Amino acid sequence: MKIAIEQVDYRDNTQAEQLVGLLNDYAKDAMGGGEPLPEFVKSNLAVALQDVPGAVSFICYVEGEPAGFINCIPGFSTFKCKPLLNIHDLAVNKKFRGLGLSQKLLAAAEQTARDRGCCKVTLEVLSGNDVAKNSYRKFGFADYQLDEKAGTALFWQKDL
Repeated sequence: MKIAIEQVDYRDNTQAEQLVGLLNDYAKDAMGGGEPLPEFVKSNLAVALQDVPGAVSFICYVEGEPAGFINCIPGFSTFKCKPLLNIHDLAVNKKFRGLGLSQKLLAAAEQTARDRGCCKVTLEVLSGNDVAKNSYRKFGFADYQLDEKAGTALFWQKDL
């Protein structure tokens, strides 16, 4: 079985469509919200990502078929005064689960972070997504904690 990881060229219409298709499949999954992407997102995501400095995405292909993806957005650690890379989305199509593709996508993101001199790679995961949490733990991710008494970090949001 041929497995390949390719960095997405957001200007390449084929890869842009594949990335949006994979993201839409993920969005329709319960762990992605259970709803398809809005038409605005489908039509504009690749162009918008071109304008995000340092944004990087990878698609994993199995026998030439898009099977999974990872979207990463750069950030900055003030405590370490160095860049970081945040994994914003990662999903593997149901048809291709169990092949270790998430580990390959995580490795691509980590190598990018190392090449950029980042101090860490970050991500958020739903507390009920045990499959994803197990995959991330297997790769070496863990709860973020400065001091046991202060507890672990929580990821919060406020919609605007």
